[in-house]
Amino acid sequence: MFHRFFGGIHPHDGKELAKGAPIETMPAPDVVTIPLSQHIGAPCKPCVKIGEMVKRGQKIATTEAFLHADIHASVSGKVKKFENGAIVIESDGEDAWADGLPMGRDWHAMTKDELLAAVKDAGIVGMGGATFPAFVKLAPKKPVDVLILNGAECEPYLTADDRLMREEGDRVAEGARILAKILGVKRAVVAIEDNKPEAADAMRAAVQKAEATGADEGLPKIEVAQLPTRYPQGAEKMLIYAITGREVPLGGLPMDAGTVVQNVATAAAIYDACAHGLPLTERITTVSGDAIRTPKNLRVRIGTSYQAAIDYCGGFSETPDKVLAGGPMMGRAQERLDVPITKGSSGILALTRKLTEHGPELHCIRCGRCVQACPMGLIPSMLSILGQRKDVARARDDYGVMNCVECGCCTYVCPAKRNIVQYIRATKGAVKALAAKEKAKAAAREAAAKAKENAKEAA
Repeated sequence: MFHRFFGGIHPHDGKELAKGAPIETMPAPDVVTIPLSQHIGAPCKPCVKIGEMVKRGQKIATTEAFLHADIHASVSGKVKKFENGAIVIESDGEDAWADGLPMGRDWHAMTKDELLAAVKDAGIVGMGGATFPAFVKLAPKKPVDVLILNGAECEPYLTADDRLMREEGDRVAEGARILAKILGVKRAVVAIEDNKPEAADAMRAAVQKAEATGADEGLPKIEVAQLPTRYPQGAEKMLIYAITGREVPLGGLPMDAGTVVQNVATAAAIYDACAHGLPLTERITTVSGDAIRTPKNLRVRIGTSYQAAIDYCGGFSETPDKVLAGGPMMGRAQERLDVPITKGSSGILALTRKLTEHGPELHCIRCGRCVQACPMGLIPSMLSILGQRKDVARARDDYGVMNCVECGCCTYVCPAKRNIVQYIRATKGAVKALAAKEKAKAAAREAAAKAKENAKEAA
């Protein structure tokens, strides 16, 4: 039995453009630009020097900060320069792996701690777009009993996870078993929306094959659940409720509901890391939209430019009005095409004006459609108005702006064509800045009080 989450919408999914395109491996580019910050947490710092020769899979950046994900070279070649927070590597054309990679090992014989270390060493992050370091998520500070693999891929146009499950379900299934072993859960579910029947069938076959080995008999049977299609089903809190009926408290994390959610692509990368010692140097990315000549699902190296990926798909059939990193609901418009594909790049979407044009923004008419559509139970209309007024404190304290997941449902249904999510994003940024300022003031007051106290003692 599945639970229907509050709100949500049914936008045209546009998946017909690329869902029939098998995964193609794009040749390694001549130059890759690998950002030092591809994860939630502290940016990494280079551990290689300009002019140094590196090999694919070699660690090139790290940090001593706890919340981070190490970064590895996606090609072999020479480190040309450090530029705009990234390491630029010129390929030598050999594509040679670092010494000892890939390696073959039996993950079933590895302990929980060894598996977790392998995930950390591989620099794996949440590949659905959140980019939270996987090793941190797999060591929750509260008991969890349910693992959910997110194969919903509810964002319109994106089909990378669909093709991954259909073509390489074995990697996902083995990754799911590794995750279940690390977490010690009682239940493991692969959640797929019912508009992907081929993926569901492929995953059932892959799970059956993985469990037929008989290894690690103590692991739970992996369920494959087909959920009614509804955006934003793939958002963690919505997916947790749909599968378990549990609600993540406002301001809380999935572990507060006894769950851990990982994307199916993350699970596949975890299998590669644990079974073959491979760090995260490539990913599957959808390149789609009505402005792309031949939409495709590409296996592409981290650091490849958007321009190179688009060119590999035949370039633009029409001049795009917008090129988005991600899908149309939560993606972000790009000003340039020389930006690199990162660990969290699930899609590149190029749309013409006929799809992006939605008319002029008008005043809110208080119709309440955004309230009905909001899966978090917020009042987006008021949040947008407070955002325009720059009333940051009220948006935070009275209307819970920080609980917004920026899914875009409110903007989609608004008859006044208000850019609600943009106002909310700006307000959330202002809230963070305000919190930092308040923290600094508190620290200054504390320091002043301490200095005064010390002065008294000295006197």
